[in-house]
Amino acid sequence: MLIDKYPRRLKATQMLVVATLFWGLSFPVMKALGMSQQQLLPQASSWFISSSAITMRFTLAALIMLVWCRRSLRQITHMEIWQGVGLGILNGAGILMQMDGLAYTSASTSAFLTQCSCLFIPVFVAFRDRQWPSMLIVVCCFLVVMGVAILANLDWQTVRLGRGEVETLIGAVLFAGQILWLERPLFRGNRVDHFSLVMFAVIALVCLPVSLLTTNRVADWAVVYSSPAALALTALLVLFCTMIAYVLMNYWQPHVSASEAGLIYGTEPVFASLFALFLPAWLSALAELNYPNEQLTWNLVVGGGLITLANLLIQSKAALAGKSNSASVGLALE
Repeated sequence: MLIDKYPRRLKATQMLVVATLFWGLSFPVMKALGMSQQQLLPQASSWFISSSAITMRFTLAALIMLVWCRRSLRQITHMEIWQGVGLGILNGAGILMQMDGLAYTSASTSAFLTQCSCLFIPVFVAFRDRQWPSMLIVVCCFLVVMGVAILANLDWQTVRLGRGEVETLIGAVLFAGQILWLERPLFRGNRVDHFSLVMFAVIALVCLPVSLLTTNRVADWAVVYSSPAALALTALLVLFCTMIAYVLMNYWQPHVSASEAGLIYGTEPVFASLFALFLPAWLSALAELNYPNEQLTWNLVVGGGLITLANLLIQSKAALAGKSNSASVGLALE
């Protein structure tokens, strides 16, 4: 059993990196979708464009998952519903806080404060387990936060705790709560497809009121999805950035600690920055947009390097622990 523990954990790490890669992909795709829909409906508010896209994204994901689970849905348990509801509320509320906070602060500050969730997780775990996090976790959290700050080109002199910053920090706390909720031992044995379905539906329901309150006319919903480009970008978001990414997260995260998962998710801005180097031009050609590629900067190299270093340190410790456990079992067998 101990021999299989590390390979399973390594597989979990790899799958969580893939999930984070798809979340990084969502940033340029969401931006292109917003620009495309703004062209289709120039008078629409940014709130309607962003909230309706999130509502549609998770509604479609829930419907696809409903079809996938149609034969087993009668066996869904109360614990699977409870897990999905908790994940949906925490994630949906976090997204809304992040969205509203972005209207009152800069994008770079928002990106930095959102990734502070990797700091909150060890603090929560320390209180829960009544023990201090290891020095390695503390150092890696510091590396991730500094890496994200450099990636976002954060100006420390302009950082202040106004409405936008406070709401973004609340969102980061909620995202940290989502990670911790997913690893709760009482949910072991739940079917991933069942509670993922509930999660997608709850996120859509949490965001739906914002979409409805910012809608000018019911017909606006049809207008913003009236182009093939908008439909294609939405399909990309639903399939890769929602269904695959979140199902991978829900299935594999329990195989690593919450603190390690938070550090892995900290690579999201690195992937987003890498995609922004070439993907905007492709999306512009698809949707007839003026969305230029970003340029490779020292911020990406240094900031991304610090985040990558933090994850390599965590995984190298796990590798050494795995080899040690395997060696111990081998000696015992001899």
